[in-house]
Amino acid sequence: MSIHLDLGSCLVRPWRLADAEALARNANDRRVWRNLRDRFPHPYSRQDADSYLAIVSGQARPTSFAIEVEGEAAGGISYVPHDDVERISAEIGYWLGAPFWGRGLMTLVVHAFSRALFAADPELRRVYAVPFDWNGASSRVLEKAGFRLEGRMRQSAIKDGVVVDQLLYALLRDEAEAPSPPF
Repeated sequence: MSIHLDLGSCLVRPWRLADAEALARNANDRRVWRNLRDRFPHPYSRQDADSYLAIVSGQARPTSFAIEVEGEAAGGISYVPHDDVERISAEIGYWLGAPFWGRGLMTLVVHAFSRALFAADPELRRVYAVPFDWNGASSRVLEKAGFRLEGRMRQSAIKDGVVVDQLLYALLRDEAEAPSPPF
C-alpha cells in the first residue's frame, strides 16, 4: 500500500533518498527525540538520514511516509500493522520538525492518514497511538483527529532516563467513518 495525500498545506508521501538533508535538519532536535522511541537517534546525523531512507525506500509495502511542507520533508508518520490475533489493529507514530509546530499540520495529517489506513485495509478495525504522558501536544493532536483516550499505561516506558506513563489513544473504523468535527 502506498499512501499519497495532498492536504493543501502539506503532503503525505513516500520518503525519497533526496529527503536526506531536510530529514537530518528537522530530526536533529532533542525536543523531537524526547517524544519518540529510542530507535530514533539523537543527535540525528546525515548518515542516520541516509541509512533510514535506504531502508524505507526499499520496502515492498511502505509503512513510513514523509510529511512535506513548503517543498521539504518536515517530519514523518508511520504505522505498524499487527499480526496474529491483533491483525485488525495498527499503531501509528509521527513527528514534525519544530519550525513547523503550531500550525495544525499534524492534526490534519493524523486525521487523514488514519482514515487512509482504514480505506486501504478493509480488515483494519483499530488505529492507535501511545504518546508519553508529558507530550500534551500529541494528545491534543490525537483528540482533535477523533481518537479517544482509552487508558493510562502506568510506568510503561523509560525515556531519557525517566520512567514515564504512556497514554493509549485509539480510533475505531466506525468512529472514523462518522462525520468529523472541524479542527
